[in-house]
Amino acid sequence: MTGVSPHRFMEAPSWNSRGRSFPFSSVVVLFLATARVIASIQNVEQPANALNVTVIGHQYWWEYRYPSLKVVTANELHIPVSDPAHRTPTFLTLLSADTDHSFWVPRLGGKTDLIPNHPNSMWMDPHETGLYLGQCAQYCGTQHAKMLLRVYVDSREDFDRWIQEQRQPAHIPETASEGQRIFEETACVNCHTIAGTRANGTDGPDLTHLMSRQTIAAGAADNTPGNLLAWVYDPAVIKPGCRMPSMGLSTEQAGAVAAYLETLR
Repeated sequence: MTGVSPHRFMEAPSWNSRGRSFPFSSVVVLFLATARVIASIQNVEQPANALNVTVIGHQYWWEYRYPSLKVVTANELHIPVSDPAHRTPTFLTLLSADTDHSFWVPRLGGKTDLIPNHPNSMWMDPHETGLYLGQCAQYCGTQHAKMLLRVYVDSREDFDRWIQEQRQPAHIPETASEGQRIFEETACVNCHTIAGTRANGTDGPDLTHLMSRQTIAAGAADNTPGNLLAWVYDPAVIKPGCRMPSMGLSTEQAGAVAAYLETLR
């Protein structure tokens, strides 16, 4: 009986020139297809009815400016749903106020970086309403992991209603006057804007309609009275390493400021 050498099964397969060229041709095809898709995304023509939003990344929060609509808000981006038959996409201009950041909402588009002194851009064309989650995808400091993104895709009616509400100045009842006084006599007024008041700072989020947001601290906590009070009294309790300092307020003073902020709807 003749045996079969085990070395026969260990021999490398023989490849002819056609076999060797097949993977290379596949790579070329994939490269050309990818380049075509990337070009179609980057060079898309902006429709006249497109919404323009300027996104500014800060350590560690997001600022949103709607130039044509005269609205400024923070951390929660609202955009209208786009009807495939009558597209109304949203175009974002991406800027950084300090270091590198990255805007990434996986279900709405690819990751796009925000680099100091280098404007970038992207666009979104969502066809379904709802809440879409993401976060900063570029390490930007100690609280990078809590620099979260919330994008609300609203119906056209809901979006228009939201814009009208955001355009209004703050309506502050007399019962909140003590909290407003404390707010305006501390460094809070130097960092935050509240339309219709003395507060016109730009280093921190615009608070004019703070209570219209579902979260505080760039999504780190739900916007509840208890969390808001804790945030005012000592921000590091919720977000260690954040750039908002404790103002050294007493519990009574912090309570008055939190009660004032709760009126900002």
